[in-house]
Formats: sequence, C-alpha cells, structure tokens
Amino acid sequence: MQRRHILQWGTTALAAPALLAQAQSFPVKPVKLVIAFPAGGPTDITMRALADNASRILGQPVIVENKPGAGGTLPAQALQGAAPDGYTIAQIPLGVFRLPYTTKINWDPVKDISYVINVTGYAFGLVVPADSPLKTWTHFVAWAKANPGKLSYGSTGTMTSPHLTMELIAQKLGIELLHVPYKGSADLMQSILGGQIMAAADSTGFAPQVEAGKLRVLNTWGAERLAKFPDAPTLKELGIDIVQNSPFGIGAPKGTPPAVVKRLHDAFKQAMEQPSYRTALARYDMVPMYMGSAAYQKFAQDTFAREKALVEKLGLAKVQ
Repeated sequence: MQRRHILQWGTTALAAPALLAQAQSFPVKPVKLVIAFPAGGPTDITMRALADNASRILGQPVIVENKPGAGGTLPAQALQGAAPDGYTIAQIPLGVFRLPYTTKINWDPVKDISYVINVTGYAFGLVVPADSPLKTWTHFVAWAKANPGKLSYGSTGTMTSPHLTMELIAQKLGIELLHVPYKGSADLMQSILGGQIMAAADSTGFAPQVEAGKLRVLNTWGAERLAKFPDAPTLKELGIDIVQNSPFGIGAPKGTPPAVVKRLHDAFKQAMEQPSYRTALARYDMVPMYMGSAAYQKFAQDTFAREKALVEKLGLAKVQ
C-alpha cells in the first residue's frame, strides 16, 4: 500500500512539471473559437476582429467557427466534449445561463466552464420597416392591443435576450405578441426586409439597414440613447423600467490549466485594446466591457440565479 502511494505521488510529481511546461509553451497550434451566431452578423464581425488581434498576440491562428442555433447555446455545449487544453474556446452568450431552466442538460453552466474573459455586450433595439404604419412605439403598442397575438416580431432565437426582453415588455404592458425565432441577425434582417415579419428585436445588426433608409428604430434598450440613433427613445424613457445589454465573453472547457486560462485571458485582453476591435464594435454601437477571469466567473454565478427568476416570471421554465 505504501509503495503504491509513493508511486502515485511520484507520477503526480512528474506530471506537474510537464503540465506547467505545456501551459508555458501554449499555444503550439491553432486555437478554435466557436461563436454562437451566423456569419455576417454583428457577433461574427466583431469576434473575427478580436480573433485576428489575438492571433498576432498568441503567435498562432485563432480560427472562428460559427455554430448558430439553440438560442446561442451550442458553443457552450461544444465545450463539454472538448479537451481541456485551451485549443477549443467558445463565446458564452447570456442564454447559456437560462439553459437548465428550459431544457434538460447534464452539465452546469457555472461549474462546467472555465471563464476566461468578458469582452463586450450588445446594444439592442426594436425596428420596423421604414414604410410600416407602426411609425412610433405608441402606434406599435396600440396595434398590438387592438390585435392580440397578431403583431409578429422576430428575434435572434428562442430564449435569447431579444426574445425574453420583448416578452417581459409585453407582460408589463399587457399585450400579446407573436414571436418568430431566427438563427441570427443576418437571417432576421432578410426576413424583415422581405416582409415576413412586422418588427425585429435585435442587437444593432440592423444599423446598416436603418442608415440605408430601409428600417426605422422604435426604441433602444440601453441606459442612454445611442449616438447613432439619437431620435430613438430608450425603454426607460417610454416608462418601461428595463435596461438590457447582455454581456458576453469567452469560456474554455472545465479543467483547463490555470496557466493556459491566464495566457488566453492576457492575449484577448490585449486584443480588446487594439483600435481595429474598437472600430468593429463602434459599427454596432457596442463598447468593450472587460471582466477578468475571476470577475467573469462571479458574473456567471450571479447571472445564473437572476436568469432563473426571469424565466420563471415569464412562465417559460420547463416542467420538472
């Protein structure tokens, strides 16, 4: 028995320097960054700018893989089967923290992800076609009240922040809306421009279409009006006490060595500070929103509890 313990100790002692050396040399091959929404939308464009910067800092390519669908939760689920070596990392949208309340899963969003860094959050709003008779938020609410369940709006997916925020708004105002989910901003914009839906709740991936005169902004969801759309009131200005900016960042598989997590954190923090990333964010009225690994882990824990309360309030929790 004593000999076995000595052998186990010896094996652990030998493995520790090897793991440390592996972490110190990280990365020696490309890193895959899985993001939650399709190519061409604001998430894809801004995360590719960040990945390009991080590639130069790490000395290895950071390759973006789009994995849309399931309310933005597929990248986090992909981490559960990935090796904890830092070579597969993923975007963690807010919808990840709602997942266990609406779907049966066998992993924990707080405990089973190594939180690396939070990088930004979305600027959200509601848009309608430029020729829509719903010219203001007042018109929107009045039409919805007169036509219960008939005013269709699209979002970037079921249980995403645009979906839940619109449902919370509807609950507060006593109106019933018809929700149509899409895989991301690119699909959503095609649908509203094609006349399939009456409105779209989205991050400011709609900005180019508004600037081209094809869409109109009825409201935005931040604490203050957006500089790009100064005429669009915030929800708070409209008497709805909601601010939504949905922070998101990057996670790695559970058990990723702390030295590798730190290397990734430091590289992506430096990447966030580059002008090219800030320019990409500004295109969609997004701003850098930094949280270090410890702070991001705490944010995950707090958000997990808060989202449970929201899902239950909206009556969307799964039947146990």
